Amino acid sequence: QVQLVESGGGLVQAGGSLRLSCAASGRTASAYAMGWFRQAPGKEREFVAAITASGSNTYYADSVKGRFTISRDNAKNTVSLQMNSLKPEDTAVYYCAAVHILGISYYYEGNWHYWGQGTQVTVSS
Repeated sequence: QVQLVESGGGLVQAGGSLRLSCAASGRTASAYAMGWFRQAPGKEREFVAAITASGSNTYYADSVKGRFTISRDNAKNTVSLQMNSLKPEDTAVYYCAAVHILGISYYYEGNWHYWGQGTQVTVSS
């Protein structure tokens, strides 16, 4: 069992930056692949980024590639999402997620087992 708690959301102007953090608790939290998804109003939840348990591999949605960076600190059981050059279309509730094994369909939310409560990110134009 893994519990996830996100923090770091807020309001930022277009072009600005935010850093989201996710604290994972549980005896084997560092053994899980971690990811970020987001859900904008009226839209389905979509994949943003993922990182393997070791941190050696990362994956990004095309819409955030080059602007967002996912990282993790297994000693602290945290995963972060550094978001730069934010756009109004990045406005959404951002969710942290965890799965024991990161499969090839990592972009599909149904393959993730644990979820945080979400944190709001609002980018003003």
